[in-house]
Amino acid sequence: MIALLTLSIALAGQAPRDSMLVNTAWLADRLSDPKLVLFQVGERPEYERAHIPGAQFIEMRDVAAPRGPGLILELPAAARLDSALEARGVSDDSRIVLYWGSDWMSPTARVYLTLAWAGLGARVSILDGGLPAWRAEGRPVTTDVPTPKPGSLTIRPLSDIVVNATWVAQQLNDPHVAIVDARNPQFYDGRDTSHARPGHIPGARNLPFDEIVDSSGYFKSPAQLTELYRGAGGAPGKLLVAYCHIGQQASLVWFGARLLGYDARLYDGSFTEWTTLQQYPVERTP
Repeated sequence: MIALLTLSIALAGQAPRDSMLVNTAWLADRLSDPKLVLFQVGERPEYERAHIPGAQFIEMRDVAAPRGPGLILELPAAARLDSALEARGVSDDSRIVLYWGSDWMSPTARVYLTLAWAGLGARVSILDGGLPAWRAEGRPVTTDVPTPKPGSLTIRPLSDIVVNATWVAQQLNDPHVAIVDARNPQFYDGRDTSHARPGHIPGARNLPFDEIVDSSGYFKSPAQLTELYRGAGGAPGKLLVAYCHIGQQASLVWFGARLLGYDARLYDGSFTEWTTLQQYPVERTP
């Protein structure tokens, strides 16, 4: 279990580390809190087999724009997100905790990012270690599915969460901006040719998303994360922009950056969009 580090953060909608990340003991003490809304992210069969008492199941498609002919996993319209969350009992005074069922760390971070974009960031946390940590401590699980009372929620989308391709293109030569590719190395260097134009955004450094957590599924310590982000060009005072294939894996890198108090954004269209825009260059590692 990693130590919690209190940080003073001036960014709109950003919560300090001890609010963004909670441990099993903290959650166990609050399971009976009527304002707690608990969501498990992952696969429904896994949720149905066992989940933390009171938890509801949520999928990324529940809090994303409907899939169409364009990009996958885009942020939803505010009204769509408002309806989805209210139906699950979320209100303006709710305290929301997200956790993964097995190894769904990046989808969980993506749900967190979506809720932060909606202006709920100060009241949303991720359970460090997820369900495996909960069960490893012998804490209770259930198959009972709760029926939430509809909530009343006000969505206030923030402008400091995501950026688009035009914005990224304008920052390529800005020394105060660190562009971070969260994909695995074979995609970053262009060995994998599944994208129309293999490689990465020029100037981007590689920080694979799965390095943010350790082998047990806990977020790495502040010192370990600082070292990782430093290697990718991130540092206090710089703006970090993360991207991946479709904006899911990079959500975990974005989350880790904000844990450290960094000013961070997500390029939501990510490399899938970038490679279709022929006016924007792609770099390939020799």
